Amino acid sequence: MQAPDTRAVRIHDKASAEAFIAGLMATMQDLDAVLASESDGVRAGRIREAMVDGPRKAELASAYLNGLEAAKANAIALARLAPSGIESLKAAHRRFAAVVETNQTVLATARTVSEGLIRTLAEEIGKSGTPTVYGRPSTPPSPYGRSAGRGPLLLSRSL
Repeated sequence: MQAPDTRAVRIHDKASAEAFIAGLMATMQDLDAVLASESDGVRAGRIREAMVDGPRKAELASAYLNGLEAAKANAIALARLAPSGIESLKAAHRRFAAVVETNQTVLATARTVSEGLIRTLAEEIGKSGTPTVYGRPSTPPSPYGRSAGRGPLLLSRSL
């Protein structure tokens, strides 16, 4: 579904106000479904599958933000022509904000966990490359600096 350009929308009658609200709510529902799918995939550890809808997510987010700007620009007309639609849009927006917050929490958690794993892996690699003398870590003299003798940390993006 191609999202309409809502930046230049001008609401003149009740039918256009109701159509605008219905379109914005449909965009919000589509974006909600994409975010929920992404969150479920990340929770299950299927990061690559979860991020497949990235371009669609960006398109829907753009359409949603453009719709909000158009709603702000036409706030007086919308309030006058479709007051019940405005109330349902506000309620839907509150529900949608909770979905966005959940998605952001899931993504932040996944980022924190992956950073922790990489940090722990780097520390373990660093420990194994440090020789010990009489049970204490020791750094051998090297003309190339303190990191001589340690292997590089490699990261595979294909996992």
